[in-house]
Amino acid sequence: MPSIPFQPSYGLAIHTSSPDLGLAISNFQDVKRCQSWALGRDLSTHLHQYLSDFIQPQTWSDLAWIAVAKGPGSFTGTRIGVVTARTLAQQLKIPVFAISSLAAIAEKEQFYLIQNPDKNSVIALEMRAQRGQLFVAIYGKNREANLGVVPLLTDRVMSPQQWEQTLASWDNPYHRVQIESGLGETAIQLLELGYLYGKSGKQSHWSEAIPYYGQHPVKL
Repeated sequence: MPSIPFQPSYGLAIHTSSPDLGLAISNFQDVKRCQSWALGRDLSTHLHQYLSDFIQPQTWSDLAWIAVAKGPGSFTGTRIGVVTARTLAQQLKIPVFAISSLAAIAEKEQFYLIQNPDKNSVIALEMRAQRGQLFVAIYGKNREANLGVVPLLTDRVMSPQQWEQTLASWDNPYHRVQIESGLGETAIQLLELGYLYGKSGKQSHWSEAIPYYGQHPVKL
């Protein structure tokens, strides 16, 4: 796996784990762009055209790495995004960082908490899943290395009752976040987390980018 030449090469983030398409690109010097679109069911049809338009004036050869939302979220959207990232990375021979959708939201919330030092730095996230269940996770700031947020409770599926019991038994204070929408807007946080991972020397081959679905799309 080649090392990541961060400057002046570019990173690209792709977020398709919700009805919103989110894209972000930066060289972490003088260029940073991000945008999201509420495409709904048209996401799978138009992803590649939006991606081709968005990347300009940069070119595919400018990319040094890709960050992609691996879920949880929409089954179909997540699969499309991860497959697209893997295909691009394979062709370009660059790393892919598959990053939790919940981690990206936690990273965004951490920025808010930094501006409000009286708030708790531990973030408990919940997002509706299928069949009355919840996608949940708890993230905190990594104080030993600058890698953004780290999972204190890894992404998983729980019933609302199990989640309430988990929070009731959690030893430390936390900031609770109920996620309703806006996942595509956190493409910039995906990009920032990918940059931190790569800058720390972490490498990720495209074949290691695996979606996290949490649930089977059909009840078994």
